[in-house]
Amino acid sequence: MPTTTSKTLRRPIGIDLFAGVGGLSLGFEAAGFDIAAAVELDPIHCAAHKFNFPHTATICKSVIDVTGKEIRAKANLENRDVDVVFGGAPCQGFSLIGKRALDDPRNQLVHHFVRIVKELRPKYFVFENVKGLTLGKHRQFLDEVIDAFQSANYEILLPYKVLNAVDYGVPQSRERLFLIGARKGQQLPEYPAPAGRATVRQAIGDLPEAEQHEELWTQDWVSAKFGRPSKYASVLRGQKQDPFDFSHPRNFDSSILTSSALTAHTPLSRKRFAETAAGSVEPISRFLKLNPSGVCNTLRAGTASDRGAFTSPRPIHPFEPRVITVREAARIHSYPDWFRFNATKWHGFRQIGNSVPPLLGRAIASSIMESLEAVRIKPDQPFDLGPTYLLSMAMREAARFFGVSQDVISRKRIPQRSLDAPLLTPILQQELAYS
Repeated sequence: MPTTTSKTLRRPIGIDLFAGVGGLSLGFEAAGFDIAAAVELDPIHCAAHKFNFPHTATICKSVIDVTGKEIRAKANLENRDVDVVFGGAPCQGFSLIGKRALDDPRNQLVHHFVRIVKELRPKYFVFENVKGLTLGKHRQFLDEVIDAFQSANYEILLPYKVLNAVDYGVPQSRERLFLIGARKGQQLPEYPAPAGRATVRQAIGDLPEAEQHEELWTQDWVSAKFGRPSKYASVLRGQKQDPFDFSHPRNFDSSILTSSALTAHTPLSRKRFAETAAGSVEPISRFLKLNPSGVCNTLRAGTASDRGAFTSPRPIHPFEPRVITVREAARIHSYPDWFRFNATKWHGFRQIGNSVPPLLGRAIASSIMESLEAVRIKPDQPFDLGPTYLLSMAMREAARFFGVSQDVISRKRIPQRSLDAPLLTPILQQELAYS
């Protein structure tokens, strides 16, 4: 595929639905797309997305309440052809006796994903979801989704596939379903071939030891000395050019360790963590201690605020008696170091755990680019990220910033326990509170 840095050519455009913090946004950008708009309900996620993608139209609304016409207007697309719409719609996927699963109110978000694709008429769409949608009675729901797209004059790449991020350079086992469709008249793409592997050590081995920096007990960043990076890490640090990365370069200080707020552990927990063999599960906490020569288990988001705001178990660092930091999780997820998350650990891990690893997203997006036969343009002018206050907003502040209700995400004020201690420190209490 030819490449160029010419400013006279236009990059294909994509629209991200259910954007979250932007894992798929970044994957598609790295493949050569410009992300014209991102639709996301959660104001905390919207704020982080706006920080990392300051030139994207961030639409803080439910897909239920947004139209294709509104997306076009806010992204200043006018009548320009949309190249791809992508996203991972949450769904229940249960079959109901005598009813279509797609008509089930619990699955209305998927219904509206289909509706927006019909309204925008992109050349391609990518529907991402959990592997379980392909199993048992859930398959009826997936079949109905395929029928709905086919009725809208889209050809579907069949058989659909479940891809594992570990096969695309991500040091994490994470399986996701990708359903790809092409507007009739467009060439159907192929699923990407596996593209190498990486290990936990290659991902985080050069990162400074967070607990050597007292500042990280009260903030999520610090100036620090990094170690010698692997090829994988040097790309994420911006020290080595990836010839397959066509994303816009960002201005950032690579000597700053970000997204690294520390987690308190009891001495007993630290002892248990230290005694656990790499690659084994610590029997009390049930946390996996990472094997530096292996890959991470699937990083999960934990429960949402309306279900108690509990954090999903975090892996134990392979060399230190503590759980990994948000930045270490981000490295394992294939996010570059310039990419930042909400300053609180709960939101940061939630944003990572809910997202598609960018390298996996790039693999899918590259297949779409091949079918478009588009010239891949590598931008040569870096731009600034958004203001950092976007990363420290509580729910109330983020909702006010985007002009939505702070109750747009249902909240249930149940005190969250720390990972392994019965009492919350004042710092943790402040961190875990929405406002």
